[in-house]
Amino acid sequence: MAGNSLFITPPWGDGYTKYRLGLNPIHEDNWFNQPISKEVFEHKFNLLNNNYNEVVAATEDSLLAQQILAKHIPTQKCDYPDPIADTSLLVPDDLCLIEASGKQRMLAASVCSPSYWNVRDKIGKSLYDIHAPVNSLNEKIGVNVGRFIERAPMLQPFERENWLIHADTNRLHLTEEPEIVGNPDNWFVRSERETICKVHDDYSLFTIRVSFAPLKEIHSYEASKAGMLKSLKTMDRDEINYFGGAKKVKTLIEYLDS
Repeated sequence: MAGNSLFITPPWGDGYTKYRLGLNPIHEDNWFNQPISKEVFEHKFNLLNNNYNEVVAATEDSLLAQQILAKHIPTQKCDYPDPIADTSLLVPDDLCLIEASGKQRMLAASVCSPSYWNVRDKIGKSLYDIHAPVNSLNEKIGVNVGRFIERAPMLQPFERENWLIHADTNRLHLTEEPEIVGNPDNWFVRSERETICKVHDDYSLFTIRVSFAPLKEIHSYEASKAGMLKSLKTMDRDEINYFGGAKKVKTLIEYLDS
């Protein structure tokens, strides 16, 4: 688990708006800055071998993009139908290749740790359509995201942090959880380190790396707790629904205010 470090430099900062661009440049050496752990490797390996079609998808015109990616994350293996699946076993991150311009469709992806989404439903869709489930998300950042990706310099990775609250530390959530009940002391913060990097004039790589920390640890970090509380209170109706619903947000606010 990520442990206390998540609360020292939390993804919600001092109360950032939940849905924002928030991309910052990082050195290329820090792009894939952690080796894949035994736990994550086994998680991916088991899914790729037993539930391949749930976690990997590719369009018919994506082979060139996948081959270009393999030059940046070299692998000698070709064990799976799609090269991105082999590549994904080399890093802890989930991998999504998208067009760098035009409609910016998702071309190929290996996503073994999704939070309330299924790669099969997103493949071939534009970024705008992918973000459509949160109506206000496209209004807030949709155009800016597309423009940012199109204009990004070659091989300059950018990083942001997303976060959610889950009832468990299961990595694979293809659909929304049932309504979370019980004491929030037993819930978890799910942090998602996301990066975007243009790997070719025509293609960009989006990555997601997941970590967890027990929510109850936030009480030892007053600034972090105040920041999460502020962020929750800024959510609009669409954001609340996507986050897990009004009851979940209300429960969290009361928990953090106590």
